[in-house]
Amino acid sequence: MTGNKPFPALLSASLLTCVREERVLFDQLSFEINRGDIVQIEGPNGAGKTSLIRILAGLSRPYSGQVCYKDETVLDCREEYNADLLYLGHLPGVKSELTAAENIKFNLTLSGYQDFDSQAALVNINLAGFEDALAGHLSAGQHRKTALARLLHTQCKIWILDEPFTAIDKKGVEQLERLFLAHVDNGGCVILTTHQDMSLIKADKLRKITLDYRSL
Repeated sequence: MTGNKPFPALLSASLLTCVREERVLFDQLSFEINRGDIVQIEGPNGAGKTSLIRILAGLSRPYSGQVCYKDETVLDCREEYNADLLYLGHLPGVKSELTAAENIKFNLTLSGYQDFDSQAALVNINLAGFEDALAGHLSAGQHRKTALARLLHTQCKIWILDEPFTAIDKKGVEQLERLFLAHVDNGGCVILTTHQDMSLIKADKLRKITLDYRSL
């Protein structure tokens, strides 16, 4: 599959078919995602964008086909794949009873990171001054920034993000785009769904996978 490439694809899909409620969302979809790739999954509402990234993240099973990580199916290398994967879903996953700093610490600790500075993370996501504010009192955009703080600390090469720009202002979008570019320049890849135009990511850095649903 990778032929003369110096490294196998970080992630590849082979003949993926997804069926939901008697509807074929996508059929025999195949592609490779390599180091340095930013991949935008696009399509109308209901076309299967979230279904596809959940399959890529190993959270859902396809009707048929398989997903491979470095030429092994993710089912055969689940532990290694999970260690190299950071997945953020459409919901921010922020606990309202914890502060922003406590949420960051909780999420990073769950991911196995111990040596990090929650205060510095708050500064980096423009939430300095909200150290003691309960997340339940923060705005939707601040919730999203709290969740996205994990991107600043992770060593995972594969980022799979469902609508990461939701509720984020223009400055925050540009900050995320710069973070994506730095990540792929360091040998990672970013796979995301978004309806947001990205102004800093040029065409030579961006690939698109377009979905369109059909009925059985």
